[in-house]
Amino acid sequence: MKYFMGLDNGGTATKAALFDVNGKEIGSFGISTASIKPRPGFVERDMEEMWIANARVIQGVLMKTGVEPADIVGIGIAGHGKGLYLWGKDDKPLRPGIISTDNRAYQYMLDWRADGTEEKAFAISCQHVMACQPVALLAWLRDNEPENYKNIKYIFECKDYVRFRLTGEALAEITDYSGANVMNLHTRQYDDELLRLFGLEDIKDALPPLVRATDLCGTVTAEAALLTGLEEGTPVVGGMFDINACAIAAGVIDTESVCMIAGTWSINEYLRSQPVLDGKVQMNSLFCLPQYYLIEESSPTSAGNFEWFIQQLLPELAENAKRAHSSIYDIIDQWVEAIDVKTFVPVFLPFLMASNVHPNAKGCLIGLSYNHTRKHIARAIFEGITFCHRYHYEKLLATRETRPGRIRLAGGAARAEVWAQMFADVMNTPVETVEAHETGALGCAIAAAVATGEYESISEAVMNMTRISDPIMPDPERVRIYEKKYQLYVKIIESLDGLWDDMQELAEEKYDG
Repeated sequence: MKYFMGLDNGGTATKAALFDVNGKEIGSFGISTASIKPRPGFVERDMEEMWIANARVIQGVLMKTGVEPADIVGIGIAGHGKGLYLWGKDDKPLRPGIISTDNRAYQYMLDWRADGTEEKAFAISCQHVMACQPVALLAWLRDNEPENYKNIKYIFECKDYVRFRLTGEALAEITDYSGANVMNLHTRQYDDELLRLFGLEDIKDALPPLVRATDLCGTVTAEAALLTGLEEGTPVVGGMFDINACAIAAGVIDTESVCMIAGTWSINEYLRSQPVLDGKVQMNSLFCLPQYYLIEESSPTSAGNFEWFIQQLLPELAENAKRAHSSIYDIIDQWVEAIDVKTFVPVFLPFLMASNVHPNAKGCLIGLSYNHTRKHIARAIFEGITFCHRYHYEKLLATRETRPGRIRLAGGAARAEVWAQMFADVMNTPVETVEAHETGALGCAIAAAVATGEYESISEAVMNMTRISDPIMPDPERVRIYEKKYQLYVKIIESLDGLWDDMQELAEEKYDG
């Protein structure tokens, strides 16, 4: 038998899954992502612990499935985009990695926007600057940790660091690095002028050589084999930015579909033969199919907020469900269904980690009443997250001549029927979901299948390895109700815009000096 392994390093979980040549998920194993939050706006991860976590999930899926390591033909890796993982000149992790929900560098983003740097960079990278992009984080590091900055050997994105630990090969896969504001999207190469604009010319040599998603990028070393249980010499491929991986797993290989991923980040994306150059969308990047650009609207405002609700407000319920061998997610799905869509619930702004409207916006529940219960709050959180996806979706629609025929939904919302229906109703667009539970891992397994010769192209592999649900159609009555709720959501965002800087100043006050 032949199997392909996908590793998925997200903002809240690290997972490994095995698939056969037909895309059937043989088994998966995951653990929670351990994060460090030394102060407000800072979100880090111990890089050695991160590597050990990947080794653990590999061991876990091998034990769970009983698959022989020798039967694994290839391995692909996905990871969250943005953020920063640095390898030092002493051949050790330089400092804790920085996760994509980190907001420490927001002032650089604002300054570059105000002084025209962003506009000049956009002409080259086709991207607005984000606080969590490597360029902003490297500038912060240059100014706040100069000794660390001087000792950078390699600049990695999340999954490229994991691949480096598996193979010992320092390489940069283009779907990730094309979203880091260090590449010219027209030439598809690193760009000296971009680095000059951001004041980062001296780190050019730390950017690893560029590779593609389906390139063979080394093999599992003896040291990694001993730690993971994999067979030494197993091929490892370039892999991809997790939003590419999820799109591929969702069968998005043409311009007709929009892909939405409800994970830590609210990802909303579609394929286009040319980038959007008028500044109307946040991000253009290179897709793993070379004929397309990925047009993206995103922010860390999605189902990660729902995980906070469970972990911080419902820990006892989650623990009781676990002891009863039931699912806390099934319980909350039932709660949401129990509250009629016509019922007024608080308006939830899903800005617990960051925002898509203001760099300092915070999470809110607005309109709480004495009669509101945890069930009402659960529905409010589902609705608020979905409305935030809609906010991004509106921006994507403004760049298209026609509405998409469908939304392919992945992530936590895709696994809840009540939530998937809510997406269809709020977007007023048919929604289809993916059969595979671990879509990011499947996308990387597809890349591994192509790289090792099982299929000639990603398109052929997708046709053979993906399974899509029947469409969930929007309900006209609920569409009408959600439209009113969404307009209130937008009005609240606009009315609070002048508040956030004052709140941030107060939050940071105790750290002054």
